[in-house]
Amino acid sequence: MPLQRKAILCTAALKRSISRQQIPHYRPFSHLHSQRSPADPSRPSSTTPPTFAANPATRRSSSTSTEAQLHTGTSPVTSTPGVASAWAPIIPDLTGGIPQSATTIPTTGTKISPSSFPSSAAGLGGIASAFKTDPTSIVGNELASLTKNIKSLLGSGHPFLDRVAKYYINSEGKHIRPMVVLLMSRATAIAPKVDGWNVDQAVLDTNAVNTSLTPLGILNDFNPDHMKLSETKTFTNLGELVLSTQRRLAEIVEMIHAASLLHDDVIDLAETRRGKKSGNLEFGNKMAVLAGDFLLGRASVALARLRDAEVTELMSTVIANLVEGEFMQLENSNQDKLSPEVARETLDYYLQKTYLKSAALISKSCRSAAVLGGATQEVADAAYQYGKNLGLAFQLVDDMLDYTVSAEELGKPAGADLNLGLATAPALFAWEEHPELGPMIERKFSEEGDVVKARSLVVESNGLARTKALAESYCQAAIDALACLPDSEAKEGLIAVVEKALKRKK
Repeated sequence: MPLQRKAILCTAALKRSISRQQIPHYRPFSHLHSQRSPADPSRPSSTTPPTFAANPATRRSSSTSTEAQLHTGTSPVTSTPGVASAWAPIIPDLTGGIPQSATTIPTTGTKISPSSFPSSAAGLGGIASAFKTDPTSIVGNELASLTKNIKSLLGSGHPFLDRVAKYYINSEGKHIRPMVVLLMSRATAIAPKVDGWNVDQAVLDTNAVNTSLTPLGILNDFNPDHMKLSETKTFTNLGELVLSTQRRLAEIVEMIHAASLLHDDVIDLAETRRGKKSGNLEFGNKMAVLAGDFLLGRASVALARLRDAEVTELMSTVIANLVEGEFMQLENSNQDKLSPEVARETLDYYLQKTYLKSAALISKSCRSAAVLGGATQEVADAAYQYGKNLGLAFQLVDDMLDYTVSAEELGKPAGADLNLGLATAPALFAWEEHPELGPMIERKFSEEGDVVKARSLVVESNGLARTKALAESYCQAAIDALACLPDSEAKEGLIAVVEKALKRKK
């Protein structure tokens, strides 16, 4: 098929994906800086359950082009006084309102139990279920040296720092993020390229990923394991090229993720992670925080050596997004000093936080993989859309699992969100059905019996079913974004990842 035809299909697929998503624009912190007087009778009660608009179109701003937002990564923001305005530049584009399928599920009537969740992605129009591909096997060669290379990138002359920094890496996690990066690298390898991109030169240039830009004596960054890095290779299968820069990107993504886990576990006072003692419990909070910082530092060094300015910008903002998302989560669970009310836009707030904490890493790494492979703007946009929607769906499923599976299955504490005072999507949807959840959400489930009662209300409500429907909507949007890519085994693998995201139990 001619490249121009591929580009047209890609643009059309992106428009379909945007129209399906309909996530509300977020007005940052406006609910924390209301200009109304406390005595104003129109001020919403803190215990009043939010009503999520049945017509998402009424929740969208029409003043800004969504196609332009795809390129800028911004969204329209309503100006608010004080600290709110300082946050405006960092709010990502999550165009539109909540997917229609989630808003049309009745808030009363048939209940759904955790055990009644369908085992396949039935809501994906049969697309995902048509593929029985094992995505891990598709990029098995590339993944084979992932852990070894990451540990080599993290080598330190300080033995204890070396041990703490590699603690979660040695745990062998699911490696979903690097797997998606590698699949996207292969899927976009045979997609349209920007003018002037030369594959032979790209292969030659990528041999520099292990070479410093600055004399080592000036860097003063001794890594005793640097020589253990695997020889840089470019894997090719049926024309699907995976450059060594893209392999290194996959390793960088896992390093950033591991650093975020170390930091999150300190904040959450976690006790287990990946089936063993958490880093903060094993080594103490100070060492866990410092090890996370070290991981981010080494990831930044590896990122610079990719020698691509756009990718460096993309992945650097991910690190900032992770921090911003954590601040939003802490703010959302500790509003006492700013406002006694629970925001009526709590679900909007939750989705924005979820993008920053979870979807930003996947979406921007997918786009980075496409950029490193010389993809056109349209293909890079499609890669971003796929990653963004997959990331949002993945976190929504994670929030459901917190209510539906045991700690042994998760490999981390179950029911942690309520214990931390966090109201995620299942609780927010259940709040619409059970107004008595409002005071519990407001006081962050801090009173005796709150956690047990809230969990019971969520399970007996349609909160879990509506959360699953929302996750399915994002999964379908992720699949739609791939429409412009040529058919390939890697593309099938990306679709299979979407299905597995819905079916997973840990």
